[in-house]
Amino acid sequence: MEIKKITVLGAGLMGNGIAQVCAQAGYEVIMRDIEDRFVENGMNTIKKNLQKAVEKGKMGEDEMNAVLGRITGLTDLKEAMKDPDLVIEAVPENMDLKKSIYSEIDALAPEKTIFASNTSSLSITEMASVTKRPEKFIGMHFFNPVPVMKLVELIRGFLTSDETLETVREVTEKLGKTPVVCTDSPGFIANRIALPMLNEAYYVLMEGIATREDIDTAMKLGYNHPMGPLELSDLVGLDTILSILDIYYKEFGDPKYRACPLLRKMVRAGLYGRKSGRGFYDYTK
Repeated sequence: MEIKKITVLGAGLMGNGIAQVCAQAGYEVIMRDIEDRFVENGMNTIKKNLQKAVEKGKMGEDEMNAVLGRITGLTDLKEAMKDPDLVIEAVPENMDLKKSIYSEIDALAPEKTIFASNTSSLSITEMASVTKRPEKFIGMHFFNPVPVMKLVELIRGFLTSDETLETVREVTEKLGKTPVVCTDSPGFIANRIALPMLNEAYYVLMEGIATREDIDTAMKLGYNHPMGPLELSDLVGLDTILSILDIYYKEFGDPKYRACPLLRKMVRAGLYGRKSGRGFYDYTK
């Protein structure tokens, strides 16, 4: 199946990034969100990203305008579902919300349309179960920031077809990304490995073993990580990390996934990281 039209559900941090890279790859894109202000914010972010690329000489003005011309912002869900070949959902990481959306769009989208969820932790099989097209349902986990990060995890649900996997793999490669494939298990590959490491860094800080700066420096210089675990956590969002760890703990029942008490206290205090202005570091200064 050839993919020409892509609808992205969600115009937030991940959604606008996905819409941007799809348009840059030549796809006709609809970016849909529930309110005009969200769509406008998403479009403004894309424009700023592309303008920076122009200023750095990575693309010309004509190319930037062509990319922007391939993106249409909408709030009308029926209009967004008229004729997409692929729907990439990028709404908040909440299973009930995602299942509600898939139940609704399953009745609106053409039979040909493939559904892909940009989830970092939730079951693809469970989401697909509320649709009549589980064989055309797949996980497509992008990493933040989407225009920069090369990795996309492709997650096969229990009933995902080989054809769907190969079609979405081709799209991923056309976006200039590198796909890796895994089965439907909490955390998939990257987060399943990375989050226990981040959680252990919180314990090291909580137990007074080292300062936040020395923890980050140790991992950057000792393991050549581009960011330390506490810096990375602030970028991802401490609330997001806590939510994922809680999902792992519930799914696996293994104490190694028990969220550090310090992390839970910080989230309760509203210290989410960069997006709230404070996390392990202070970004208000």
